[in-house]
Amino acid sequence: MSIQVAAKAANVGYAAVLLGAQKNIKIEIIDDKVVSKETPADVVYDGVSGTKAVVEKLAVTVSTEDQEWIDFAFTNLLSKDFKAVTPSLEKLEAHLNFRSFINGYTPSLSDLVVWGVLRSNLVVGTSLKSGVFINLGRWYNYLLAFEYGPVVETFTKDLNEVRKSAKSGQKKVASKASFEIGLVNAKEGEVVTRFPPEPSGYLHIGHAKAAVLNEYFARQYKGKLIIRFDDTNPSKEKEEFQDSILEDLELLGIKGDVISYSSDYFQEMYDLCIKMIKEGKAYADDTTQEVMREQRMDGIASARRDRPVEESLDVFENQMAKGTEEGLKNCIRAKISVDAGNKTLRDPVIYRCNLTPHHRTGDKWKVYPTYDFCCPIVDSIEGVTHALRTIEYRDRNAQYDWMLKALGLRKVHIWDFARVNFVRTLLSKRKLQWFVDQDKVESWSDPRFPTVRGVRRRGMTVEGLRNFIISQGPSKNIINLDWSLIWAINKKVIDPVAPRHSAVVKKDVVEISFADAAPETVEDRPKHKKNPDLGTKKTVFGGKKVLIDQDDAQTLKDGEELTLMDWGNIIVEKIHKNGDLVTGIDAKLHLEGDFKKTEHKVSWLAESDATPCELVDFDHLITKDKIEEGENFEDWLTPETVFKTEALADSNIKNMKVGDIIQFERKGYYRLDQPWSEDKPAVFFTIPDGKVVQKYGAKK
Repeated sequence: MSIQVAAKAANVGYAAVLLGAQKNIKIEIIDDKVVSKETPADVVYDGVSGTKAVVEKLAVTVSTEDQEWIDFAFTNLLSKDFKAVTPSLEKLEAHLNFRSFINGYTPSLSDLVVWGVLRSNLVVGTSLKSGVFINLGRWYNYLLAFEYGPVVETFTKDLNEVRKSAKSGQKKVASKASFEIGLVNAKEGEVVTRFPPEPSGYLHIGHAKAAVLNEYFARQYKGKLIIRFDDTNPSKEKEEFQDSILEDLELLGIKGDVISYSSDYFQEMYDLCIKMIKEGKAYADDTTQEVMREQRMDGIASARRDRPVEESLDVFENQMAKGTEEGLKNCIRAKISVDAGNKTLRDPVIYRCNLTPHHRTGDKWKVYPTYDFCCPIVDSIEGVTHALRTIEYRDRNAQYDWMLKALGLRKVHIWDFARVNFVRTLLSKRKLQWFVDQDKVESWSDPRFPTVRGVRRRGMTVEGLRNFIISQGPSKNIINLDWSLIWAINKKVIDPVAPRHSAVVKKDVVEISFADAAPETVEDRPKHKKNPDLGTKKTVFGGKKVLIDQDDAQTLKDGEELTLMDWGNIIVEKIHKNGDLVTGIDAKLHLEGDFKKTEHKVSWLAESDATPCELVDFDHLITKDKIEEGENFEDWLTPETVFKTEALADSNIKNMKVGDIIQFERKGYYRLDQPWSEDKPAVFFTIPDGKVVQKYGAKK
């Protein structure tokens, strides 16, 4: 049984092609002259015709939600009239503003069908490339890169060949599509990936990308994800870091099928090291670290390279393993090459002594494997099929393969991806620890840190972070990204759901006094005009005085009519100044005035409603976009990175809780970090909105 696709169809049945490829059904592209451009039967399968009917037959069981999206796609997205299809694209754009996929946390039938129908419509393709629909474009490009790209590429190539053949009168061509996304020898149900963080620091944004990608491939192939702690260096590792990593992964919606530890395999790795020594593939070396580094760099063999096997075994088992003074002078090196062009193959260290008690195994062990020895062994033992790791490990891939072959262990495929780098940002845990130790930051959750906790505290949402990672896709190109990119994506998430409130800067705040003051009233107003589901807030109107920012007061002149946002117009009668500073304004109400005719629309606050708060903005910790190799990051520290502004906000802030995200009108987005109390003002952190120059707060 095969799916037959008409080469002359006006809309190519990509949805049926993709679903058929998933089910390993043969795809035939036919040049049937009976099928004209007007014929709706663009796809035929097992007695049914038409892409929608074929999709529903192939899907067998379709959920109510999936059916709604299938109907939506085929009813609204096939029109070649861009004006007619725009409202439906806007609906999709809004829907994807809150989520990574149309229906659920992984690509579903809804995604496949909607994507396939959009792919069929060339008019839509042009609009997606234009960048008008940011969320829709992000979703579409992600699925193209990870899910549907290979199938579409193969099918389109065959489709063009069929069309060319038809013109030249040649025989019809059949196509067999395959559903693959690039992992070598990947089989559904058998793929095992792993995310192996070292518990020596908090999870940062680079780790988050690795975690999301490993989870993605495991779920895509209906396989298994292992979260494994690479705990082989007790000098740096703490249970605190281990627990925090699990909490942050859960926050990101990532849950491993298995949680394991490299320390679970210390005995196996110890035995394998002995095996390598006995086979002459490793040796004990007491060369000093400095000399060893120089010899490896210059391609010079160590004097201990031809040490007798028995002697190396004795050093390992009776000196290093017991942590003796002699043992501490030695390490074990793999005997690979002295002068290989790839310097990672120049007899790397695979075991070293460490007398620091391990946070899981205590003082049982005095010797620990290096990452280069541990990683391939545990990957193989645990059944990992594909080791996904950042591209800077590429030189070590040959070393990884050598270890497996030398020990006779099962092969593991390696898949490289580019790490996330940001300008003026350090991702090295050692360097981040320096900031913590030097009290340059509060902790690993400081909002200036690129840790998951840090960016979350600054106002990054889980949706925003995941959407950013997804938008990066599987690229292997290493580039330094500007933070404005990720914050712009985050803004798309928070803007539709952030309640709107009012605030003014306390310094040099200006009072507007009304001679004809109306009685003060309290009214319920929507928190967000475009999202009534957010509910209402209390807003104080009337009274003798309202407060506005000094910056706004500076723009006004006597006799001017202006609009107090969401209230009405007033007329300025007299502006009082002390030098250039506005000290007060006399005005009269003209609430019925036409706001369309006023030049200035000003945010304001009733004096009686003013509640103290603090607005905090931040700058990068370093001043240079990229610290080059050999440069000391301490030479590029930003002198001032925290900017605090006393402010007054509407009294609704008294009821907010830590983590709430709001927008202060005409000032920007903020996350509440410290709640209001009688003793302390509420503290809000500025959330960047993706603009290079901030409207408010710290200088950028």
